[in-house]
Amino acid sequence: MNKLIINSFEDFQQYIGKELGVSDYHRINQEQINLFADATLDHQWIHTDPDKAKSEGAFGGTIAHGYLTLSLVPYLWNQIVQVNNLRMMVNYGIENLRFANPVKVNDEIRMKASLANISDLRGTIKTEMKVKIEIRGEKKPALSAHLIFLYHFM
Repeated sequence: MNKLIINSFEDFQQYIGKELGVSDYHRINQEQINLFADATLDHQWIHTDPDKAKSEGAFGGTIAHGYLTLSLVPYLWNQIVQVNNLRMMVNYGIENLRFANPVKVNDEIRMKASLANISDLRGTIKTEMKVKIEIRGEKKPALSAHLIFLYHFM
């Protein structure tokens, strides 16, 4: 897959309203779900107990934490875009976040991103990215959101 290369504010500007790219698929397995549960202290059985989730849950097995899916954004984003000439990049915020579809154990997800807006705040570039994390074989995305990043170019 070819990453989009961005070297400046002007490079970003040409993509307003356009798709930036799509990541590769990433499989969410039970080990990753369990490690996330350990890191966040969220051991709800729907995530960590495959037997109970299969017999009592609504999804036929365990599901990933919504925040696990969200936490994969940097990994997936880095497959789509490479921003050069930076002093720093800051995750500034998330707007309109919706968890629309659960990610079941062993589902494969990928991210699509487009540039909704960009502004120059006296040298700090504020970008608003529209993202969807899709589940292979599902029509409804796992999540959708507007991510706000601040880029400080050199």
